[in-house]
Amino acid sequence: MESVDNALRLVLLLRAEQRLRVADAAERLGVARSTAHRLLGMLKQHGFAVQDSSRVYRPGPALLGPAAGEYPERDLAAVLRPHLERLNTEIGETVHLMVLQGNSVRFVDGVEGSNILRVGLRVGMLLPAHCTSGGKALLAELPAAELRALYPRGLPIGVGPAITDLPAFRRQLTTIRRRGYAVNFEESERGITAVGVTLHDPADRPVGAIAVVVPTARCPRPRVPELADALRQTAQRAARDI
Repeated sequence: MESVDNALRLVLLLRAEQRLRVADAAERLGVARSTAHRLLGMLKQHGFAVQDSSRVYRPGPALLGPAAGEYPERDLAAVLRPHLERLNTEIGETVHLMVLQGNSVRFVDGVEGSNILRVGLRVGMLLPAHCTSGGKALLAELPAAELRALYPRGLPIGVGPAITDLPAFRRQLTTIRRRGYAVNFEESERGITAVGVTLHDPADRPVGAIAVVVPTARCPRPRVPELADALRQTAQRAARDI
């Protein structure tokens, strides 16, 4: 029963503090780090916690609950799976489904490409939204006030050439809204290029994003519009099922 009690205490801590490291959890619970790591892993497995790129644990979708306009991740993944598989077959590249979570994106599902040189799946990972194609597509849907609230101290520095100036990023989001897709040129990971579009429900509310992820060596810039067209067609077909 002690492990159940500690797990419940961790849930309450995550809800109250919004971020926990393994060391913090161990100290607050008075347990070994290995025990805290195991408990946090269990919460992550059941959707009560997610782990971002800096290995900090944050409240997961099961703890946050669906907000207005959100689609439950499990249902969205089930609906989108056939569409992801079809897109993967058409282009032979890795495809991902993701949802916005704060100023990050959570990779919910994906289908890995068939080429020998391919990008592996990122399912379960949480990455900064402003460095990913799907994340940028989703951020482009937000009102200006919501965008400012997500980045009260400006944009964090990414691993690649991502924009770190918020006014410049807002201008990029305007371009994304106009053309209907976003691009990540090695902003989240070196050697990887991605193209993403937003998914909408029947009320035209954004519920997630889909992205094609390609080794940069196989994605010259003239190929980007081709991938964007394939993504838009997939999003249009999927919208009828959401």
